[in-house]
Amino acid sequence: MNKTFNFFLVSDSTGETLDRIYLALKAQFPNNNYKIHHFAFMRTTTQTATLIEACKKSENPIILYTLVEKQTTNHIINECKSFNIPCFGLLDYLIPEFEKIFKQKPTLKPSGQHKLDKEYYQKIEAMQFTLQHDDGQKLETAVNADIIILGVSRTSKTPTSIYLGERGFKVSNIPLVLHQKLPEDIFKSKATKVGLIIDPTRLSDVRKTRISILNDKQSSNYVNMDIIQKEIDESKKMFIANKIPSIDVTRKSVEETAASIIKIVEIEKEKSNDK
Repeated sequence: MNKTFNFFLVSDSTGETLDRIYLALKAQFPNNNYKIHHFAFMRTTTQTATLIEACKKSENPIILYTLVEKQTTNHIINECKSFNIPCFGLLDYLIPEFEKIFKQKPTLKPSGQHKLDKEYYQKIEAMQFTLQHDDGQKLETAVNADIIILGVSRTSKTPTSIYLGERGFKVSNIPLVLHQKLPEDIFKSKATKVGLIIDPTRLSDVRKTRISILNDKQSSNYVNMDIIQKEIDESKKMFIANKIPSIDVTRKSVEETAASIIKIVEIEKEKSNDK
């Protein structure tokens, strides 16, 4: 029988960094059972006492933390030693090492990455643009995007766009429909254009699930394999004709697709700078 491990993710901010580290660790050890407990905005000894009590009552507790305030950090470390609770500080090694490299003292300010500065407001603006230009909306201003994502229905355009929007990119995603041409302005845009393709059988399965959820019995063409194959073939032809790089999303997560798109953006920037 597989063991169950209780992960306590402790942060003096929102805990986003820890969530990603936890998922990466979990993926490397898939044969265990996991439970996750979030302790965000941890800044007082009263809060740490609640944390330790919760750990003591749990099976196989493990603490991962990103804390910069030394008093809180030391209190958690000492308590963990007393009760033999595995405890790992993700910044404990990095901050001192970078202090040496930069020859500067760290601010040790909680939530320092969440400043309401120019970059923050640019991200908000990017998200607003992305949501307004989802699924082919506002084609007349889609050319103002940083990235234009093209693909047939159900190729993860929307979640990928939102993920990129959260990273600060203005994204427009446009569905490709058989026998419908896109405005020439889209192809002439300075935005990085990326096409998404997918295995037809996989796409059919995704679409069948979609219409089952919607209880839509009128969409036979939507899951017809011959039509799906033609949709994919036509999209590939369009990408080649317009020199648009494409990404096969069949076995890719949204995060992996977004990372590939960001790489394409970086390559295009390098080429532009070399001109």
